[in-house]
Amino acid sequence: MSGKGGVGKSTITTELALALRHAGKKVGILDVDLCGPSIPRMLGVSRPDVYQCDSGWVPVYTDAQKSLALMSIGFLLEDPDEAVVWRGPKKNAMIAQFVSDVAWGDLDVLLVDTPPGTSDEHLAVLENLKKHRVDGAILVTTPQAVSTGDVRREITFCKKTGVRILGIVENMSGFVCPHCSECSNIFSKGGGEELAQLTGSIFLGSVPLDPLLSTSIEEGKDFTESFPDSATFSAISSICQTLLNSLKTA
Repeated sequence: MSGKGGVGKSTITTELALALRHAGKKVGILDVDLCGPSIPRMLGVSRPDVYQCDSGWVPVYTDAQKSLALMSIGFLLEDPDEAVVWRGPKKNAMIAQFVSDVAWGDLDVLLVDTPPGTSDEHLAVLENLKKHRVDGAILVTTPQAVSTGDVRREITFCKKTGVRILGIVENMSGFVCPHCSECSNIFSKGGGEELAQLTGSIFLGSVPLDPLLSTSIEEGKDFTESFPDSATFSAISSICQTLLNSLKTA
């Protein structure tokens, strides 16, 4: 979650899902960013037909082992350029269907990618997940104060709705040069960690701006598999492990 758009929530969701899968977990991603569903492209999934079984919609699996499942509004649009111009009640109904009518099977972790803000979609997700165990929210920010200020409001939202904050991730924390691997802090540094300290939240870690990660996302490739020796991979793996440890105490 994040109160700010463009901070990389979908990127972090995708990379966490891949890291969890490589850690041996069965993972599902529920993409409820109804107006900007980008995760199918990030995972290299084209527009497959979505089938139904006795238990509901069958999610789209990204691998032959069926260890990473995905459901997104992007699979249900006839035209990928079609704009989703829906009012709140229709959005809420679709989210309710996504939560209750998808045959996820036995998952270890279900990640929910939300749109920015604290709007109807977030309330609809929480309302429909009440019958399931919600471990908590991961908040994503960039280092700048303009972003951390919006994430403060997201923290307030979590406290008001009783959602445990699993931790804060600082994304775009420095730029990794593709030639020398030196990291330059073009967006400042430490805003996410400072926010975690001020609010008593866990700081999960920081992920730099990495052209290799950007290219992998654009091409729908598994960054964690392609670049296991990179500093960005180490950062994502560390966040994944910290998150798993946090879930054990949830």
